[in-house]
Amino acid sequence: MKYPNPLRQGSTIAVTAFSSGIAKEHQPRFDLIKQHLESQGFNVVVGGCLYGQLKHVSAPIEQRLEELMAFLLDDEIDAIYPPWGGELAMELLPLIDFAKLEHVRPKWILGFSDISTIAAVFTSKLRWATGHCSNLMDLVPEATDPLTSNTLNHLATPLGESFSQRASGSYASQWPDIANYPASGISPDTSSNWKWLVKPESGLAVEGRLIGGCWDTLLHLFETEYLDLAALSRDYPEGVLLYLENAEMSPTDVSRTLLSMKFKGVFKHINGLLLGRSAVPEPTDEEALTYYDAIQNGLANIGIPVIYDMDIGHLPPNLTLINGALARVKLDETGTIWQALS
Repeated sequence: MKYPNPLRQGSTIAVTAFSSGIAKEHQPRFDLIKQHLESQGFNVVVGGCLYGQLKHVSAPIEQRLEELMAFLLDDEIDAIYPPWGGELAMELLPLIDFAKLEHVRPKWILGFSDISTIAAVFTSKLRWATGHCSNLMDLVPEATDPLTSNTLNHLATPLGESFSQRASGSYASQWPDIANYPASGISPDTSSNWKWLVKPESGLAVEGRLIGGCWDTLLHLFETEYLDLAALSRDYPEGVLLYLENAEMSPTDVSRTLLSMKFKGVFKHINGLLLGRSAVPEPTDEEALTYYDAIQNGLANIGIPVIYDMDIGHLPPNLTLINGALARVKLDETGTIWQALS
């Protein structure tokens, strides 16, 4: 696994929206975050693909591709941190020159949602470690919950060392009004705990190399050249831990997706499955299929451990998960995840 340099004072973070951009009303929050990063000693380079949301993207595909490749090829850049995700990052994948990137220094690709569509692919194709974590636009000084506030601290972990995180205990049921209150952090208001859907045959932990992200987009990439879990499991005898989070899929969508994953043999290549909280409201009809029904029906008999309701995804806060890191997830009275950059 190829780890980018740890992020620390003097590191350069490039900002480009290779999926959705920010609107004018988000400018005060972005300025606040940029100043906060610079006060911590980071250099921040802002690209031209940042503003706007024309047809779901920040800029035409050619411009987004050119800027992303320029940052990836620039060894003065240490991390690429979009403001947040979006919808159409996937359209960049066939245009990225992965062969050229084989010869450059790895950079962190950071964030969640549609950012993971790119980040997970870079781990699969290039063996670059990448980060699934709080988005750039979450990192205001008032974001004081431990998972969000420690994001950059975890990304400063040196090669060969490790860090751990504990389950949050509560999550925010809605995002703050960042247009009217640019400095606001999340307000966790709902109790939460990690849960076993399927326990291991022995013990209360699962181990393997992490990879994953937004279920809604990665479902289209499984067992393609872009997300080859079979190859990862061959290359890393310690095995693979796949993590996924549902942003918008209905329970029936989840059921179909799980069947598709079975048809493709996804579960044969992983040691365990880690599921984040589902951001989709449950149906009000008592006889309707629920998200829990869908995962229970689809995952109860696949032969691997499954944890759900983890701090991953669109109901924050978010764990910092390093794609490619060796991880151990333990769930007894509470949940703990340990990651080694090895």
